[in-house]
Amino acid sequence: MDTVSQAQRSANMRKVRQKNTKPEIVVRKLLHSMGYRFRLHRKDLAGKPDVVLPKYKVAVFVNGCFWHGHDCPRGKRPSTNTGFWEEKLSRNVERDRSNYENLESEGWRVAVVWECELKELREHALFSLLDSDMP
Repeated sequence: MDTVSQAQRSANMRKVRQKNTKPEIVVRKLLHSMGYRFRLHRKDLAGKPDVVLPKYKVAVFVNGCFWHGHDCPRGKRPSTNTGFWEEKLSRNVERDRSNYENLESEGWRVAVVWECELKELREHALFSLLDSDMP
């Protein structure tokens, strides 16, 4: 049973952003400071990647650990309403996998930056995510 009212739960869920999240902005600022230019949320690509570097054919997804099923403490699944959350989060993980495979089959390289990695993210870490053939 949920510990808050349906109206309060609905209000809380409305506050969850899909675009321009804090982790996404951190990655964009880092990329921009490194001299990269990019596009945001291209609708013509599978999964609408958060950041797209067309010149290098790299799609960057900045994933929240909870919503995308990361294996870290932030990705812990709720202990209440487990059936709903298991199904919901499993669908998210499967959809992500499918989107990554579609992009790779079209010749794109996919980089995933997890929310929990941002504190330790430095330029060299981002370079390794994006690959070595970039300047």
